[in-house]
Amino acid sequence: MKIFVLVKEVPDTYGDRKLNLETGLADRAAGDLVLDEITERALEVALTHADAHEGTEVVAVSMAPATSTASVRRALAIGAASAIHIADEQLAGADLSLTAEVLAAAIRRGAPDVVITGNLSTDGAGGVIPAMLAEHLGWAQATALTTVEIDADAVTGTRAADAGAQSVTAPLPAVVSITEALPDARFPNFKGIMAAKKKPLEVLTLADLGVSADPGAAPRTIMTSVAEKPPRAAGVKITDEGDAAAQLVDYLVQNRLV
Repeated sequence: MKIFVLVKEVPDTYGDRKLNLETGLADRAAGDLVLDEITERALEVALTHADAHEGTEVVAVSMAPATSTASVRRALAIGAASAIHIADEQLAGADLSLTAEVLAAAIRRGAPDVVITGNLSTDGAGGVIPAMLAEHLGWAQATALTTVEIDADAVTGTRAADAGAQSVTAPLPAVVSITEALPDARFPNFKGIMAAKKKPLEVLTLADLGVSADPGAAPRTIMTSVAEKPPRAAGVKITDEGDAAAQLVDYLVQNRLV
């Protein structure tokens, strides 16, 4: 069985995260860049299955700038057997639509049985890539799973719901997305880090995938404005002079909270 795991380099959530106010894109130089934790958890799901099923091949797939090699190598150090790095200058600022098209082309090319990814990234937080991939590929999807089991012909799992939990089953090939309810990824040890340097890492461009990002074409997404987040304003302070309850009710009504 071959499992593709989508991994993504993102700005570290413990550091500064800023937007470039001219382009509206994340300022990648504002802080440290790391492999997104949710995609590491997706990798752990695949590796756990591989540990228990001999012959399972786990491939990490990332669409990222050419400077992101270290993050892709980290996926190899954690345990992926090989990696695919899609790097093309035309993909700078790619929206969700183009991202899904590019990743789907890479998946078709590799013909895996299962694709595992996080439910949403910590930078863009779009949360729609898994469903868009399933639509592009014509595959079944099992999204936002809190447990995952992969068999020879199907994937099963559990999805949290308002009134409890749903049992989900999808035939292979399938796209699976997981939540933070799944375990943390294993930490790469020295042996894994050294082995990662020798593992296959294929770099692909849009031309290799047969996907066009024609800058002259009509934009798929239009950004209307971008602005710096305003500073947090001070809260409303109510001094009780016998009418505090009335003031509180007035505030709630004015802000449509009741």
